Amino acid sequence: MPAVDIPGSKSITARALFLAAAADGVSTLVRPLRSDDTEGFAEGLIRLGYRVGRTPDAWRIDGRPQGPARPEADVFCRDGATTARFLPTLAAAGRGTYRFDASPQMRRRPLGPLTRALRDLGVDLRHEEAEGHHPLTVHASGVEGGEVVLDAGQSSQYLTALLLLGPLTRTGLRIRVTDLVSAPYVEITLAMMRAFGVDVVRDGTVYDVPPGGYRATTYPIEPDASTASYFFAAAAVTPGREITVPGLGAGALQGDLGFVEVLRRMGAEVTVAEDRTTVRGTGELRGLTVNMRDISDTMPTLAAIAPFASGPVRIEDVGNTRVKECDRLEACAENLRRLGIGVSTGPDWIEIRPGTPAPGVGIKSFGDHRIVMSFAVTALRTPGLTYDDPGCVRKTFPGFHEVFAALPAAG
Repeated sequence: MPAVDIPGSKSITARALFLAAAADGVSTLVRPLRSDDTEGFAEGLIRLGYRVGRTPDAWRIDGRPQGPARPEADVFCRDGATTARFLPTLAAAGRGTYRFDASPQMRRRPLGPLTRALRDLGVDLRHEEAEGHHPLTVHASGVEGGEVVLDAGQSSQYLTALLLLGPLTRTGLRIRVTDLVSAPYVEITLAMMRAFGVDVVRDGTVYDVPPGGYRATTYPIEPDASTASYFFAAAAVTPGREITVPGLGAGALQGDLGFVEVLRRMGAEVTVAEDRTTVRGTGELRGLTVNMRDISDTMPTLAAIAPFASGPVRIEDVGNTRVKECDRLEACAENLRRLGIGVSTGPDWIEIRPGTPAPGVGIKSFGDHRIVMSFAVTALRTPGLTYDDPGCVRKTFPGFHEVFAALPAAG
């Protein structure tokens, strides 16, 4: 049974880095993702004065419950949304002046609901250029705590950042959420906070986070479910091909593993065991209408295999994909049209009609790792596709092209 070794989860690695930095003691992260995003997060912690020891299979972080060791720092967050949203929130719990900037791509991505909430909690935070965007400076003097209202309809990362901050406040935090997208990512946050010694009490849309800090621990990082989606899709579009991803099974934290249920509905054979998931292509791929609000990072994966379905594929409630690394909804539509596939789009939906993608087409990456990795699946059945920026996969999976090229043939 061909097994594919998927790198660690980006979202879990980022949360673990925050939790380890905030915890009392030394934490060890086992098999963290090593990519541009997570290396950028670790470098940011080092700039703030945290001690981070990195070996190939584990990272050790000396936690500082009192906040950054340096009284001032300049942190470049690269392209990483978790870095750009979590690190200013972590710094706010300390004492000092901390400036954060990011790549042009990340500067375009919104931050406003989070920075408004931090200001409501008394944090002195200033955007230097466009309001609600990087660059920004935090004049930190600790966070008292209290109650705050948050709109997380654009990104669940705003809520995750505040949840992670809660135990570092003096009196604890009550967060009232008015809207939320990608809810399974919040479940990851709550489960990981429990592993570091904090229980959050949730009552509907209100989250109560106690003060008192985190305990250091050893934390294993599970494989990235969003990355696994390309390999599961590769099995689904190839009759007889079977791919197993060890380490992702019924006990997985990540909601994006739900993508395999979409493949099952389309006709693939799916087996989810406790510690592994297997997808096998049956030669059948049916069209469907699916709401992907909770697993929107896998929307491009489905869009890329949709032409091979026997009927139209309609993906709904994915408006938040328009404010990711690029406007992913439009990027998928443009590339599919370049391939000669019929596509319709609306504010938060895309519908793709069956067809045979044209060979030899240049795929526009828009600098987005997920666009390149998704259309690599299309390329399995479409010869001669090229990418204008194949290297952008280093954001989450530097070795992606090599691993994908070595996929086992159909059995």
